[in-house]
Order: sequence, then structure tokens, then C-alpha cells
Amino acid sequence: MINNHKIERRKSRRIMVGNVPIGDGAPVSVQSMTNTDTCDVDATVRQITALKNAGADIIRVSVPDMEAADAFGKIREQVNIPLISDIHFDYKIALRVSELGVDCLRINPGNIGRENRVRAVVDSARDHGIPIRIGVNAGSLEKDLQKKYGEPTPEALVESAMRHIDILDRLNFQNFKISLKASEIFMTVAAYRQLARQIEQPLHLGITEAGGARAGAVKSAIGLGMLLADGIGDTIRVSLAADPVEEIKVGFDILKSLHLRNKGINLIACPSCSRQQFDVIGTVNELESRLEDIQESIDVAVIGCVVNGPGEAREVSVGLTGGSPNLLYIDGKPDHKVSNEGLVDELEKYIRAAIERKKSGDDDGSSIQVRVS
Repeated sequence: MINNHKIERRKSRRIMVGNVPIGDGAPVSVQSMTNTDTCDVDATVRQITALKNAGADIIRVSVPDMEAADAFGKIREQVNIPLISDIHFDYKIALRVSELGVDCLRINPGNIGRENRVRAVVDSARDHGIPIRIGVNAGSLEKDLQKKYGEPTPEALVESAMRHIDILDRLNFQNFKISLKASEIFMTVAAYRQLARQIEQPLHLGITEAGGARAGAVKSAIGLGMLLADGIGDTIRVSLAADPVEEIKVGFDILKSLHLRNKGINLIACPSCSRQQFDVIGTVNELESRLEDIQESIDVAVIGCVVNGPGEAREVSVGLTGGSPNLLYIDGKPDHKVSNEGLVDELEKYIRAAIERKKSGDDDGSSIQVRVS
């Protein structure tokens, strides 16, 4: 499939979260946050491992107290993916996790208290080479801003962000990124667009408290998609009231749809109809489950009937056209007939073979395409 559309990314400063570059044209990274009790080290490590296996670039861990900070140190020893600590109010927690190997601090300077405490956190971040994420949220705006604007607005979010930025500017600290999150899509988008014109630091995108797996995915896709299509955004987190692994999957689906990342299976499927010659929905669900381990860039597609099937199958590396019998295409050419029995096994075999060809260089370099419709 030929893609001639290219999003022009907003120019921004480059920061590093562990070994992951953010900003200045780096690939948009995908992150999530653990929802286990941080003090339960084993459970948190298991979840971090599951998120990493799903493709997460960065993982955030809440550290609400000093006990959790010590637990974070044990977690850090057992995983090798960049970790962000989410910290509010207590500057000593930030100092502790900085010593324990955190890769980024999610902390609002204005919430830390006296200037000497803020300076201590910034100095520690500078000494350890750790960036800071300023995280502004519509649900926790400063009281005077709530009074000034009457309710959360894009302007209120931006003003709050600029207050925190001014603190870091006074301390000559530029190694930071910013998020401006609300659960309302248009407020979030307007706030990011305003701030993007005012600063050069990278932006962390998210629609906060977006909802459950389905509604939250839709809201996130619309809001983040609007911004990413404008070239705004350097790292994203899809916030779902669901298994955090789903956040990673949705995040990559958003980026793949915009041709900003090509990682893992891009599975395209129709809703199916009475023309289908096999169970399209069941086939798609089973393929998704079996191919979750694949990290290589590959589009996957299987066509349920002969109306669109042959035309689609000719444009892909592995394509299935439903018919009597079904027909499997390899590299755009009819290859062999496939019965409904063992259909998923056959598809998986040829998809994995196509990936191996790509890895070994036997492939012609074009994107592997397998479509479902």
C-alpha cells in the first residue's frame, strides 16, 4: 500500500526518558501507567513486563509515599524499560526515587511548596540527568484559576502550565515536557494548540479520565488524532478504565492509522455480511490473539467475499479472498486454495513466513500487507 501523506511534525526540543528520545522528530512514543499497588513489587513487575511485551516504550508508576519510593527501587532493579515516577506534593519522594534510578519525574513544581524544596528537586533532576514532566489537569487546577475562569477552560490550563514553566525557567532548567489534560476533547485540543505555539518543549498528549475500554478508546482516538494530525505531540498515553495493556494497543493503533508508527500488526477488518464465505469476525479475533507477539511492521488483511477480495488481495503480500473455495494470494498473485477448516492456522503460517522473509532481507523491502475485509 502506498502512503503519500506525511504529517509535518511540530519542531520541539529533544529530551531523553531513559533511552527513549522524545521530541525533535523522534518517533511518537507510547506509554501507560501501572494500576497495581506499587508496594506490591511482584504484582507491579508483572504488570510492567506485560506492558513491555505489548510494546510500551515508557511506563509510569505512582509513588504516593516513601514506602512506595523504596518499593520503586526494588521494581527498578527488576525491569529494563524507562520508568516515570508520578509524585505529588512531597519533594522528598522525588529526591529518593532520583537516587533509585527513575528516568523521569512527573511532578508539578508549583505543588511542591517553598522555593528551596522546588530547587532541591530541580537540582537533583539536573544532577541525575532526569527530565521532569509538568502535568496540568483540568480536575486539579489552582483555586485562584478556578475562581478567575469560573470553570476549567483551555486558557486556564495554559496559564497553569506557564506558571510551572516559569518556575523551571527561573531555575534554568529546560529538560522538561508538558501535558495539558482534560476529559473534554475540545478543551484539551484547544489547550495543546495554544501552548504548542508558545513553547519549544515536547508535549505529552492524553485525554484524561477518558472512560472505559470502548468509549475511552474512541475519545482518545478523536482527541489525540486531531492533535497528531496537526503535527502536535511527542509522546502519548491513552487513559482507559481497563487493563493498561489495552492502552498500549489503542495507542499504537492510533499512531498506525496516522502512519506515525509502524509497529506490530495493523489488522483491517470489515463488519462482515451475508456474502462472507467464512467467519470473518471469528477469524479476525483469533488472528489478533495469535499474532500479539509480533513487533515488526505488518498490515494484515483477509477478505470475506469475492466483491472486494481479489482487488484487495492483489495489493498485499498475503491476502485471502473468501469464495468457493477461498483463495490465498502471495505477493499479489493467486497461490493456492484454502478450506474453512484450519483457515487461521494457514493464515498464521504464511503471515509469519512473510515476516521472516522481511527480517532476512529476502523481501523486496515493501511493506508486508495482509488485509481483512
